[in-house]
Amino acid sequence: MSDAKAAHLELRRRATQGEPVGWGVGVHPVLQRVYAARGVLGPAQVEHRLKRLLSPHELGGMAAAVGLLAEAIRDDWSILIAGDYDCDGATGVAVAVRGLRMLGARKVDYVVPNRFIHGYGLTPALVASLQPTPQLLVTVDNGVASVAGVAAASERGIRVIVTDHHLPGEQLPACDAIVNPNLVGDPFPSKMLAGVGVMFYLLLGLRAKLREQGAFVQGEPDLSALLDLVALGTVADLVPLDFNNRVLVEAGLQRIRQGRACAGIHALIEVGKRSRATLCSSDLGFSVGPRLNAAGRLEDMRLGVECLLADDPAQARRHAERLDAINRERRELQASMVAEAELMVAAVAHVDAVGVALYEPSWHAGVVGLVASKLKERLHRPVIAFASVSVEECGDGSPLLDLRAQDAHTSLRGSGRSIPGFHLRDALAMIDARHPGLIERFGGHAMAAGLSMKAADYPRFAAAFDEVAREMIEPERLQAVLHTDGELPSGGFTLELARQLRDAGPWGQAFPEPLFDNVFECASWKVMGETHLRLQLRDPRDGALQEAVMFNAYHGQPPPQRMRAVYELGINDWQGRESARLLLRHMEPVAD
Repeated sequence: MSDAKAAHLELRRRATQGEPVGWGVGVHPVLQRVYAARGVLGPAQVEHRLKRLLSPHELGGMAAAVGLLAEAIRDDWSILIAGDYDCDGATGVAVAVRGLRMLGARKVDYVVPNRFIHGYGLTPALVASLQPTPQLLVTVDNGVASVAGVAAASERGIRVIVTDHHLPGEQLPACDAIVNPNLVGDPFPSKMLAGVGVMFYLLLGLRAKLREQGAFVQGEPDLSALLDLVALGTVADLVPLDFNNRVLVEAGLQRIRQGRACAGIHALIEVGKRSRATLCSSDLGFSVGPRLNAAGRLEDMRLGVECLLADDPAQARRHAERLDAINRERRELQASMVAEAELMVAAVAHVDAVGVALYEPSWHAGVVGLVASKLKERLHRPVIAFASVSVEECGDGSPLLDLRAQDAHTSLRGSGRSIPGFHLRDALAMIDARHPGLIERFGGHAMAAGLSMKAADYPRFAAAFDEVAREMIEPERLQAVLHTDGELPSGGFTLELARQLRDAGPWGQAFPEPLFDNVFECASWKVMGETHLRLQLRDPRDGALQEAVMFNAYHGQPPPQRMRAVYELGINDWQGRESARLLLRHMEPVAD
């Protein structure tokens, strides 16, 4: 990179997308402005009621899938749920197992691939490991690219339903039914469902089918009991929170706040030291989700699924404490790998790469995606990080023996993160078309993707990735931009507004949490721990002092005496007393 330091940050203020109308007098004008900047101009657009969910019957493949599931329940088939090893996959498995049991299935089990043994998705290696052979296999959060895996299952006489939300490749698996809103021509209006959301919709469709068949003599099961899991998987998978997803997430958050979450989510909230009563979507994304994901990254996601399926609070707590310990190990490993990656970037500062590829043989394959994410944030360029895996691991499913192997028998597994305007999966497809055989396997989304290749081909791939990135990314998109909602007015730093902003979400991907920017004078500051700052900031317009904190911001230099700060208007809960507090995201000096 021409600049080994973090990319310069440009502040831009969001423009409103129309004039707010119809809000009651109790809705703060600042919140109305925040909503308008996200295209929400009136109260109807934030009425996140379940009755406003899109119909499951609009999803393509629904009739075939629910017909086969209804037959399986009626004839008491053995049903196996095949999940994925991330939070979306784990919550999707839990929703599937719990939901199918609620709807009358008696023989439901699950399997989650181990990324170090089976690879991603429904692979032939995973199918070969299934004992006993199920009669029906239902994928969750994977399967649309599992052409070989579905074929292997069919050879064993297993019926297969694929539920997924990933973008399809040129060839679809030859299964009994596919439910995926992102299939070409699928009529479902929202393409943003997470894998867990697709599974929840399949259960809604199945319940409607069973209702038609008169199956609920004793009363109809309440599938809204699964929405805490749906909310967690949706937020953790970083899918855009369009209206339909916000309805799902808000309903799940309400269940959690009311103390009606499953025992596993409740235990994960406790070990993460979050408040259940005021839990928000960012708590799911930054506290609960990572603890689940850590199991899939470093060990086996079965531990995470068992936590979510536990009904006994003591058992759920034991699982949650184990997940918390694994997550601490993940954080330490991630910090070490990110430091190594930054040194690698600094060592090649003369190389002006636009698409950045990084490879270190000792890196852990389960954490390279997090390394790519951190470097992408730092450099504001698309980044793919690679780790070594043995050919045996990639091929026949035998365990990994030597992560440091670099001989001809080594393959690489990469995970990438992108910037707005650069569709990562499309970029990999372009490389695959230009260089047949270079990439062994790939898949993903616009902002995140994964791939595998031979270690010997890494230099050729790195050059091809940079070439495609240069072609597809306009130079102005390499400028890191932080969007804000403008200034808060003098006297606007109130607890009432902070509460309204907190409760106005759910905030998340493509519906971002409100950020403001103001000029302040630094009245006082001190270091907390080793790297965090606690500050008192003076508003020069009226002299009022505001309490503020900024995490991981102290590197031996004092904060600017006069600064422009970007911040969330948050709430500090100290010994049961709430007060407004600024959570700084960025600060830069300004002239007097």
